[in-house]
Amino acid sequence: MKKLLILVAVLFGVSTVSAQKFARINLQEVIVAMPEFEEAQKNLEAFGKDLQEQMEQIQVEFNNKLADFQKNQATMAASVKQMRQQELEQLQQRFSEFQQIAQQDFQKKETELIEPVQKKANEAVNKVAKAAGYIAVFNTSVPSLAYFDEAQLTDIAAAVKKELGIVETPAAAPAK
Repeated sequence: MKKLLILVAVLFGVSTVSAQKFARINLQEVIVAMPEFEEAQKNLEAFGKDLQEQMEQIQVEFNNKLADFQKNQATMAASVKQMRQQELEQLQQRFSEFQQIAQQDFQKKETELIEPVQKKANEAVNKVAKAAGYIAVFNTSVPSLAYFDEAQLTDIAAAVKKELGIVETPAAAPAK
């Protein structure tokens, strides 16, 4: 009798596992298809362009002062020459500091713009997964499992895109 109960428990456990539903999604593909992502990318590119222009202005100022120094250093008094050299060093240091700060600002801006898009996509995945009864959804854009059979998992990308209001445009037919 005891062996029969163990066998029933094992069989029940196996049937429960096989009844569970798993899904997959390439979340990066969904995020890239979102209009909010495109807008965030445009804003990030504009922000990066502004930073680049400011760096170029500092570089031009440095190059102009360096050229002037090199051209006139032979006729400069020692004190003027020393002052100009210090000015060039300070300008070069300012440029280096600006580069570091600009890189940090760019990363902060990227996080500020992309995080809400990712959050919205994750919320849509959660909503679709819960509604369809999935117990786990694997993100195939950043595989974290050593192995899983994608063919055995339902791809929920279309449902998530629908939830997000993303309309897929069919690929154009090849010209003959």
